[in-house]
Order: sequence, then C-alpha cells, then structure tokens
Amino acid sequence: MTVTDSSLPPTGRASLTDDLLWRGLIQDSTGLDELRELLDGGSAATYYVGFDPTAPSLHVGHLMQVTMARRLQLAGHRPLLLVGGATGQIGDPKETAERTLNPPEVIAGWVEGIRDQLAPFVSYTGENAAQLVNNLDWTGEMSVVEFLRDVGKHFPVNKMLAREVVRARLETGISFTEFSYQLLQSNDFFELHRRHGCQLQFGGSDQWGNITAGVDYVRRRGAGPVQAFTTPLVTKSDGTKFGKTEGGAVWLDPTMTSPYAFYQFWLNVEDGEVDRYLRYFSFRTRDELEELAKATAERPAARLAQRALAEELTTLVHGADETRQAIAASQALFGRGSLDELAPETLRAALTEAGLVRLTGELPDVAGLLRDSGLVNGLKEARRVIAEGGAYVNNNRVTEVDAKVSPADLLHGRYLVLRRGKRSFAGVELGE
Repeated sequence: MTVTDSSLPPTGRASLTDDLLWRGLIQDSTGLDELRELLDGGSAATYYVGFDPTAPSLHVGHLMQVTMARRLQLAGHRPLLLVGGATGQIGDPKETAERTLNPPEVIAGWVEGIRDQLAPFVSYTGENAAQLVNNLDWTGEMSVVEFLRDVGKHFPVNKMLAREVVRARLETGISFTEFSYQLLQSNDFFELHRRHGCQLQFGGSDQWGNITAGVDYVRRRGAGPVQAFTTPLVTKSDGTKFGKTEGGAVWLDPTMTSPYAFYQFWLNVEDGEVDRYLRYFSFRTRDELEELAKATAERPAARLAQRALAEELTTLVHGADETRQAIAASQALFGRGSLDELAPETLRAALTEAGLVRLTGELPDVAGLLRDSGLVNGLKEARRVIAEGGAYVNNNRVTEVDAKVSPADLLHGRYLVLRRGKRSFAGVELGE
C-alpha cells in the first residue's frame, strides 16, 4: 500500500526497519524480528501513537512522534492518532510531584487544537488514510465497576509498583488517580486492537513501562499478538530537555511560537547535534543526509545542515509561505534582503526575538534609539558608533551623529530595525 496524497513524498528506501535503525529511532522493542516482519513484510500494519492534551499546543518535543507517524505512513502503514481526552484528565505520573488536574472543558478545547495540529503530518486520504481517535470515546462509557473488573483485574500490583517513576514517588506519595494511568493507556491499545485491528504502538522511551503493560494486557485479554517500540528521548548536548529555550517551550502553534522563532530554533542548533537531529526528523534519504553532512564539514561556516533542517521542519509545520517569510526575515535583518517585503507579523516576530522596544510619543534621534534599544550603553557610545559608520536604521547606514528619523521611515507605519555593525540588531515599535 502507498500513500496517495501527492503532498507526501516517497521515501525511496527498501527496508523501513533498517532505515529506522540507521537513524537511531528504535531504542526498545518487543522484538526486532517481529517488528521487521510487521513493518517490512509487505502488508499494511495499523499502528497508533498517543498525545495527551496537557497544554493548548504540541511542542517540538512531540516532533519525534508525529514525524515517526508520518514516516510509517509513507512506508504504507495506517496511522491511528490518539488524542487523550480521557488520559489527559488523569496525567501520567511524574517523578517529582502530582500533576495539576485541568478542568474537563479546558482539556476538551486542547483536544480540538491538537487534532488540528496533527493534520499536516499525515494524509487522511488513500488506502492507508490516517484516522484521529479519542480515548474518551470508550473510557467515558465505562463504569467504575466495569473498569475494575474488566481492566484492573489483569494488572498485578507488584509489577505496577516496580515502575521506576512509581518507586520514585512512593516516599512522597502518589495518588490512585496517577497510579491507574497505566491501566487506561493499556486499555487504549486493547480497544484500538479490537475496534481497528491495531497491531503496533510506539512512543517515547519514557513510556516503555506503559507500552509493554499494554502489550501484556492485550495478550491477557486473549487478543494479539501485538508489537511495540520506543524512540529515544531527544536531549541537547548538555543533557537538558529538548525544545526548551530561555523563553520556555518551542510550540507548534504559530500564536505561541512564531514561525520565525521556530525557524531560528532549528537554525541555531549546535554543530555537534545537527546530524543527529537530521536523522531523527528529516525525510531526506540516507544518501542525501550523508552528502549534506559532507558538504557541511567542508563549509562549516555556511551552516548548510542547520539551514536544511530549519527549512524542512518549518515547511512541514507551518507551510512553505511562512518558511519563505522566515528565511527572508533572517536575511533582511542582516542587510541581505528587503525589509519592505516582510509581512508585519513576520517582522514583529523577528524583532521580538532580537529585542523589541516599544516607544510612545515623539521618536528620539538615532543616537537615542540606539541607547533605548540596548545596542549601546549611552549616548556618547551611540554617537561614536554612528561617527565610525557602524549604525544602521532599516539597513541604511547613518553617518550624521545628530540624525533623526521621520514617520516615513517607519516600516508598516510603526517599526524600525536598528543595527550595530554586522550582527547586533534590535527593533523599535512606535505605539499610541
């Protein structure tokens, strides 16, 4: 089977399992031989991956799972994308403390938002069309007695207590609510197997205990066989959580993280990490990635790998038009393109990332703008920078130390781009 949506390009690989292993995308599995038979055996397998609505948007930490869902569909398999309308109300246990329970109506709104965000990654047409499912559809119908008899009966408490995250919480305390999360997730696998013939689940390596519990539960209910694997957790070189910046998470929602900021996140990936991230997230073939790595090594200053990664993922998440605007903004801010051609939303997002100062009333002179924006420490330094030819307004060099700006200089009637030298810039927004 093949995906018929022309927006999903062919992967051009003979063995899906071998490609996943080369990319480092399989950390644990219920058995590589069984997984290979399922994924490379010639028949379409139905698989699922779950996303709990714990925030209004997915973030880049979820990209491993959504790109994996896309990767398997491109190879001819059928995705079930589960949004946890039920499990999101419970919360998988954290090692540190009990989760805050969000109101059901808030979670319902988040479920709809996540459904929309998953749409660009898969095709909903063709023989192996993706399907969105919500575990509230079957979990919400169960009574407490049914849950305890039909599900809870199959879970030995000693095995549940052996989970690392549960052991970590035994001294400080863990509620029955979070303790029972594993049962709900395991029942999802059973219900998807029963309703849709689901044969495979995957998720992050921190979910291995829950995932294998689901495989065992399906077996205990007399169904199956089913398989599972996990992907590695993505971390940065210093071991910190992937997808976090000084401003917080990098979201997929453009109103929470602008496409420009999203593009810059990938563009600024460290040299030592970019090859790994390309293997994880890119849909280029092995030959293409190896050629890109070679070209990057020959011209490291050009950051070819980072640019390829940023362009591919921004296009995937936000579309080609937003990607073109992000690239144009990156170039224009450093004097290599026209600021006038940038959309106001893109320009503001770029200036916000650099540092945007909001001023009201009459604009000060250029020296005052340089000072107020933080590009210099004071007026004396500002005048020296101008005199030396290192000051720019909207990419135009300023040479008069007492130069002023006029309303006609404002981009979109309200913005100025200030630059000191080649690489230091900031923005000014004129308010009411």
